[in-house]
Amino acid sequence: MPSTREERIDRRDFMVASIATISASAAVAANAGSANAQEAEISSASLAPGGPSATVYTGDTIQGKKVVSALDVNDLEPGRKHLLYFQGVQMPTGQYWYVSVTVAKGAKPGKRVVLVSGVHGDELSSVHTVQTVMNQLDPAQMSGTVMAVTDVSRPAMEGMQRRWPNSGRGADLIDMNREWPGNENGATAPSRHAGLLFNRLLRPNADAAIDFHTGTTGFDVTAFNIAGMDVPEIRAMAELYPVGQIFDNHVYPGVLHNAFVDVGIPSFTPEIGAARVLNLEMISLFVEGTMNVLKHHGILVGPMGRTGKDVGVFIGNSALPILATKGGIVEHLVKLNAKVEAGQKVAIQRNSFGELVAEYTSSVAGEITGLRSDAMSEPGDPLAFILFHKATPGDHETYPE
Repeated sequence: MPSTREERIDRRDFMVASIATISASAAVAANAGSANAQEAEISSASLAPGGPSATVYTGDTIQGKKVVSALDVNDLEPGRKHLLYFQGVQMPTGQYWYVSVTVAKGAKPGKRVVLVSGVHGDELSSVHTVQTVMNQLDPAQMSGTVMAVTDVSRPAMEGMQRRWPNSGRGADLIDMNREWPGNENGATAPSRHAGLLFNRLLRPNADAAIDFHTGTTGFDVTAFNIAGMDVPEIRAMAELYPVGQIFDNHVYPGVLHNAFVDVGIPSFTPEIGAARVLNLEMISLFVEGTMNVLKHHGILVGPMGRTGKDVGVFIGNSALPILATKGGIVEHLVKLNAKVEAGQKVAIQRNSFGELVAEYTSSVAGEITGLRSDAMSEPGDPLAFILFHKATPGDHETYPE
């Protein structure tokens, strides 16, 4: 990731030179030999930035839905919705992990927007948001295409847990949102799964992409967007959501929205409250914002809904984590979205006797963007995140996912 603002601004050119490098690497990986590669139905030539030359149907049908191992939405009939399964990586038993794909193909040509959820298996409000948007679309009245993928990390979702349970080196849990763009010949199943999805499903069908998330299990967050606001195309989309906060930072390598940006596709990540629940109030805000984005790209027509300007969105470029120094029961003294000042006490902690063992204060002025929802904590656990602005933000910063 870039280390200075000047280098970040160069991302506006969407790293044209790096696209050629990535394409070349993909071609090399695809030809690495049958000993290392998963069986493939399409050639390495079809993994160029233009995407697969055609949709590849495996011949299988699951619950009445056809299975594809590569998708080009241009092959689909316009003016209707298409429900498909994408064939991902194999399980240890030799079966496949199938990913649900919904495509709303407009009656008229236009931009292609990809909506992703389920990269983490415990983030259900993100899934519901994407489903709600897709249910509101009428392809006969659309220009362009909206493709939704709602269960990227299927094995994690089956257990409603954040990470992919990987069996390659004994019991292991892998955060799939550190694996993108993946590697079809990678050392783990999640890496290969990410590579298959990114090369054959996501990248080839996106002019813009949104990767929806929530906070992780045990940690609640506000309604906010994570976006590289130095890229004009990304800023224009992120500001269309009527949510209170934007985290202006490129965060970690390996996250999906950065993989899109690195190959020239503007992308960002909405965060929708707590894991494992449906926060219908927050979901409605992100549905409204996503419909605004589709109007922004000319896929839908009609007046814009509320935006960040209407709710006085707070933009910060750094997130301060407050970490527990003791074990015990945590009592928060502030709420989500609350404004805090430097030196303000935000939480206390008591041991099993009820004795006060720790007090936690903020070292910055900003807004609360995340709070631990589990009532107990051990040393090192994040108790709170405070969104704030600093003159020289760092790259790869921790954030309240």
